[in-house]
Amino acid sequence: MLLPVIGILIGLLIGMYFPFSIPVEHAKLLSVALLAALDSVFGGLRATMEEKFDNTIFVTGFFTNALLAAGLAYIGDRLGIDLYYVALLAFGLRIFQNLAIIRRYFLKK
Repeated sequence: MLLPVIGILIGLLIGMYFPFSIPVEHAKLLSVALLAALDSVFGGLRATMEEKFDNTIFVTGFFTNALLAAGLAYIGDRLGIDLYYVALLAFGLRIFQNLAIIRRYFLKK
């Protein structure tokens, strides 16, 4: 449990001392990729609690979800269709479902 906390602190320090901005034209792609990555993280937490966690599945799912979501948003942007809304809705629903299962796990424990 100490390693994730250290990682968050290092990430916050890097973000504070090396600020950078994302161009507006890439904001949609990054937001969808970030939400897809968060979905994988919450899915990994859920799998850990259910004692079904597999590191290979987590890492490949993390990058595949993020790249696929960003790719779909990019293609939709090129076609003039806001496909990123679909990805935001789908990943948002999955995050809330995983969070509800994690919450129930802690409440029953």
